[in-house]
Amino acid sequence: MDKIYSVNGPVVKVADTKSFAMQEMVYVGKKRLIGEVIRVQSDFTTIQVYEGTTGLMPGEPVTSTGAPMSATLGPGIINNIFDGIERPLKKLEEVSGAFIADGADVSSLDTEKKYPVTMTVKTGDKLSAGDIYCTCPETPLITHKCMLSPLSKGGEVIWTAENGDYTINDVVAKIKAPNGAVEELTLCQKWPIRTSRPCKNRLPITKPLVTGQRIVDTILPVAKGGTAAIPGGFGTGKTMTQHQLAKWCDADIIVYIGCGERGNEMTQVLEEFSELIDPKTQRPLTDRTVLIANTSNMPVAAREASIYTGITLAEYYRDMGYHIAIMADSTSRWAEALREISGRLEEMPAEEGFPAYLPSRISEFYERAGYVETLGGKEGSVTIIGAVSPQGSDFSEPVTQNTKRFVRCFWALDKSLAYARHYPAI
Repeated sequence: MDKIYSVNGPVVKVADTKSFAMQEMVYVGKKRLIGEVIRVQSDFTTIQVYEGTTGLMPGEPVTSTGAPMSATLGPGIINNIFDGIERPLKKLEEVSGAFIADGADVSSLDTEKKYPVTMTVKTGDKLSAGDIYCTCPETPLITHKCMLSPLSKGGEVIWTAENGDYTINDVVAKIKAPNGAVEELTLCQKWPIRTSRPCKNRLPITKPLVTGQRIVDTILPVAKGGTAAIPGGFGTGKTMTQHQLAKWCDADIIVYIGCGERGNEMTQVLEEFSELIDPKTQRPLTDRTVLIANTSNMPVAAREASIYTGITLAEYYRDMGYHIAIMADSTSRWAEALREISGRLEEMPAEEGFPAYLPSRISEFYERAGYVETLGGKEGSVTIIGAVSPQGSDFSEPVTQNTKRFVRCFWALDKSLAYARHYPAI
């Protein structure tokens, strides 16, 4: 059995093992904390742990899962609030109270709730990756379309369930692949969070994302499938600007990632969005919102994962043919998490202590935006709007500068405008 050799904050080492693959998800210690392999050497394997490592000791077991860090994708994501590794906070509260206990094991989606499923295929139909085989109403605003995973080989439908109420793990169809293997289809699927979901074509970005903010739509517009950055010093209104965009922009679904921000800001989002009536549908705004809360007092490694979890959920709904807007607040906190873990790995620091791979990680994230033709032949988009918090309003620092390289739409917030109560202070 593989055992812990050393613990350094969220970074754990295992000595003399060949059991683990790069980027594999593992369970660490007696509490079975969730971790991910980030370095494999002949003598040591290094793991970053997504939960608090207080009380962890050398000699405790490390267990392989054989799979990469993945998100569970299915009905029940919308109108939910998750932590950075897609554990629902409402369920965690039931298990461990107001503060998340280490090793709390809860499923990402409700496995007992039943959804009214309508089958869209019949026996004898041919299915390929990305094709829709059934639908169910997820909220009054969003119809969930269950699609064949891009990892599936496809095949001929040999059995379908009757229309009716099913849980996410019930088998609703079976397909026979060309090689004769039978695949059972449920309402959910898994997808590795660090891998972008494939599409048939990336389309030119020509349609504007109408935000309802006059200065943005008139002078500094952002396109559907485009990227925008909102850099600004403390108190200049980055979060407020993102709230306004989330409330009024014409995206179908909002994914709000609170990455390393204050807890009261997430509370404000929760309270405001549940009271706000969506102008398009006259329903509460939460009916088309997903919240990922990884506040500043939560484990730092999970902050790094929260960005990827959020964009994976967005790409999943994009593949159904929806237009998604992601509010990432704030990418600077994510970069600080990278810096902390890089420091613990004793990597050579670059500018201001950030790791040398900071630009490539930022570009990887923003490149997952886009307006696409999906594998199922629909059109969908993911628009990323990321806040940047440069210390002391210094726009020459590495995160702002590198974000500027990869993002064409740059809404810089000005302290003097904000203090004159001019919002948004662009």
